[in-house]
Amino acid sequence: MLNIPLADVDHAARPVVAIGTDYSPGTLLDFHTHRRAQFLYGMTGLMEVDTDEGTWVVPPYSGVWLPAGKRHRVRMNGVSTRSLYIEPDAAPRSSSSCEVLVVTPLLHHLLLASASMPALYDESGRDGALAQLLLYELQRAPALPLFAPLPRDPHLARLCRDFLGQPHIHSLPEDWARQLHCSQRTFNRLFRQQTGLSFAVWRQQACLMAALPRLLSGSSVTRAALELGYDSPGAFSNMFRKVLGQSPTAFVRAATRQGKELPIYDSQTLAGLPSTD
Repeated sequence: MLNIPLADVDHAARPVVAIGTDYSPGTLLDFHTHRRAQFLYGMTGLMEVDTDEGTWVVPPYSGVWLPAGKRHRVRMNGVSTRSLYIEPDAAPRSSSSCEVLVVTPLLHHLLLASASMPALYDESGRDGALAQLLLYELQRAPALPLFAPLPRDPHLARLCRDFLGQPHIHSLPEDWARQLHCSQRTFNRLFRQQTGLSFAVWRQQACLMAALPRLLSGSSVTRAALELGYDSPGAFSNMFRKVLGQSPTAFVRAATRQGKELPIYDSQTLAGLPSTD
């Protein structure tokens, strides 16, 4: 099903409803909730997801897990998506928070194939098997650390949002403490209590989140590193490799290569493929 409103099929008595949607650059889906859990996969472009807990950046060939009832807002930057809407009692992940998940080539092709599933698919046929395999692959998908939790304290939250708008790796905790009129020790304790992370780890993750859209839009590693305040491209690359397991160049090359090599079928092409039922 392509470009079908969820409201038209949400009532379907099936554990999984699959919908593909194309969004123009800059599309903003303002804060909303779903009765079902959602796995939102961007095959192209970049997604930015905000919840009451924080902000996620979702690069191509990754997806975001949204638990049932989770209030969220999504900004689409040239994104073609596949979404799985899953009944709460069939949800394959137990986390009550959003997660950015790695989409393997197998899961990618399963998500592409899901576009041919009608809302009331045959649960005992091929589509039923596809739905079950999708749930299994979602259960075992690894999560990426691309999250910057926001504190509930309004003054600290304002500083965090300002930082997300202009991240810099050498932003100092003592400067934040001064703006909050407290000691650095009190600030460090408050920050960890409010976010679950140390200031240094949160700052690093926020910078990594800011780096991905730069790199995927064609910015050089050197330029991205310097814009984020790193002393050298090497220092930035070491951080990137430590967190994501590969260099920035390798990450972009893999995303670009996968985008060129993996075919994206539309509903008419899928309808013409031979059935295995």
